[in-house]
Amino acid sequence: MVLMTTSDLPLKRIARGKVRDVYEVDADRLLLVATDRVSAYDVVMAEPIPMKGAVLTQTSAWWFRQLEGKVQHHMLAADADAIIASVPALAKHRAAIAGRAMLCRRATVFPIECVVRGYLSGSAWREYAKAGTLAGEALPKGLQESGRLDPPVFSPATKAESGHDENITIGRMREILGAEVTAELERLTRLVYTQGRDVALKQGIIIADTKFEFGRTAAGEILLIDEVMTPDSSRFWPLDGYAPGKPQPSFDKQPLRDWLDVERHAGRWNGDAPAPKLPPEVVEATSKRYLEAYRRLTGHALSL
Repeated sequence: MVLMTTSDLPLKRIARGKVRDVYEVDADRLLLVATDRVSAYDVVMAEPIPMKGAVLTQTSAWWFRQLEGKVQHHMLAADADAIIASVPALAKHRAAIAGRAMLCRRATVFPIECVVRGYLSGSAWREYAKAGTLAGEALPKGLQESGRLDPPVFSPATKAESGHDENITIGRMREILGAEVTAELERLTRLVYTQGRDVALKQGIIIADTKFEFGRTAAGEILLIDEVMTPDSSRFWPLDGYAPGKPQPSFDKQPLRDWLDVERHAGRWNGDAPAPKLPPEVVEATSKRYLEAYRRLTGHALSL
């Protein structure tokens, strides 16, 4: 498979994120291309991760299929042949889009990350351990690191084009989007997370937390968009061996984060761009972790 850091397709590129390039197909459709770029701590690494873009796209496609009939979403096709049949201009670019591209319905993105936390970990745990709160709102006393939150906590964040997203209160989200939209996005977030959590548990994976994005079509329909419960947007833990009270191993870019933590603590990296050059063994370990997450979740290895 082609290793891709930057896509170049015969369509109008309208956006480039940390990982995805977005192309305009027509007034109603977009093409999302997940490159093999990888970011950690909101910094994009120079070295790509083999198969990462395909894992993200095909994991999202798998989830969209699981969610059919439960929530409206933007996916039209994630198979290269189906995409080319619908967008003939891509016929000579099959190798570039195979596995990593998704043809989507177009929607205007709500400027909020809809984060849901089923377990207390990461930045949420750090804030709770310090102040007993999450985004400034009190949580019950006596919670453990990696402990299950029942019910899950809806914890929105502002979307940042660069730099770090910022956790906000639901009240602040209402100020930005209005009470009706806020309530609907929270409902959809909880619905999708509950469905995903229960499916993943049967596959031996705990989805500790995840974030969703939603958009609204020109006709006013709210769609689940972007990526869904991937190793980039979620914290995946193996169910076997789960033990609250401490950090858990995860099926995501943890090898990359661990290496960067060492570099930061040694004073070789200050946490800002550019990131230090990744050793080949870290790149390989991270790629294997992404592929293993896909295999465990779907029950089969990724083949393109």
